[in-house]
Amino acid sequence: MSGFWDRMEGRGPAEVVVGGVAVGAGSRVRLRPRSSADIFDLVLDGREGVVEAVEQDEEGAFHFAVTLDDDPGRDLGEARLPGHRFFYAAEEIEPLGERAHRVLVAGIGNVFLGDDGFGVEVARHLAAADRLPGVDVVDFGIRGMDLAYALQREYDAAILVDAAPRGEPPGTLTVLDPVLDPEPEDGGAAVETHGMDPVRVLRLAGELGRVPGVVRVVCCEPATVDEALFELSAPVRAAVEEAANLVKSLVMEMIAESAGPGCRDRAHE
Repeated sequence: MSGFWDRMEGRGPAEVVVGGVAVGAGSRVRLRPRSSADIFDLVLDGREGVVEAVEQDEEGAFHFAVTLDDDPGRDLGEARLPGHRFFYAAEEIEPLGERAHRVLVAGIGNVFLGDDGFGVEVARHLAAADRLPGVDVVDFGIRGMDLAYALQREYDAAILVDAAPRGEPPGTLTVLDPVLDPEPEDGGAAVETHGMDPVRVLRLAGELGRVPGVVRVVCCEPATVDEALFELSAPVRAAVEEAANLVKSLVMEMIAESAGPGCRDRAHE
């Protein structure tokens, strides 16, 4: 059985034409399973979703990995876990002629260092609310490497939420448009596996191959960062809901902006 999954992980083309429409990662489709013998075929017939990848088996046949719009475990499918990622042949999908714009909202920070856990708390706040279409909210904590790899997926835009001292009153929110030097002075983009520096993570993502075309950093001025504190200070906690609303408004702006130029891809520079 493991051999089957290994073969299914083989890379396929970026796009395949189905019914005269180019279908690739990010394309919206409606499922039309050929068989009605499987309970999944009966349940999923007519459901809509997004193509995560086009893969090709050893015999040359194309398979479309699809995650469902209304699957509460969709992020598990995007992480390539079985049960939330369904494979269909070209004749089993109906292209909807549109591409779903996707945005990653990443909560960053260490919850054991007081206000440094701000980004994590904002992510939790957003995750508890109704899911925004096309938006994945993930608490990355201090897992910088995981975030760098997540940025390799087909996201059009990303919002990183973090605490950052900028000399402002505690609780002040700032939106930054990070500018990445093509060749950092330190000679590389090394990232600590248990640390998180947003700029270094973005540089590493670029070296791996891909940074979304639109990136914003929403940062909050901390009151204190102390190992003895396990909760946010009063002014920073008061800024959590405001930050969540700011992220939602940025998402709408970024979807419109990302409809223009594509991602910053080192392979195409």
